[in-house]
Amino acid sequence: MKLNLKTLPLMAAVLGVSGVVVAQGHGPYEPVNGAAYVQDYDHHDHDDWDTPPHEFREVQRQGFHDGVEGAKRDYEHHRMPDVNDREEYRHPNVSKAYREDYREGYRHGYEAAMAHLTGNPR
Repeated sequence: MKLNLKTLPLMAAVLGVSGVVVAQGHGPYEPVNGAAYVQDYDHHDHDDWDTPPHEFREVQRQGFHDGVEGAKRDYEHHRMPDVNDREEYRHPNVSKAYREDYREGYRHGYEAAMAHLTGNPR
């Protein structure tokens, strides 16, 4: 029983310290569209070609990220770069009301990724 009494404060101290380290590892957050939150990165220190424009709505951001991934797959499999050949672009898994916004984001992400991967600036 005494072992547990001595172990408990030690475990609490270790967990408390690791919680502080984790909390310090994250940057500030900013609201997007009033609900979702994204991490605010310092883009001066990073190559931000794969970051969607800040003015994009959430569904456009998702499309952008999916477009980047689609372009990476096409590039890795040596396919001709054509956003229209991507199934998720032609038939996005979003409601009809958001399809055009998703496709717009997807197209931007796909083009940004292809420009980055091939070394051909847009």
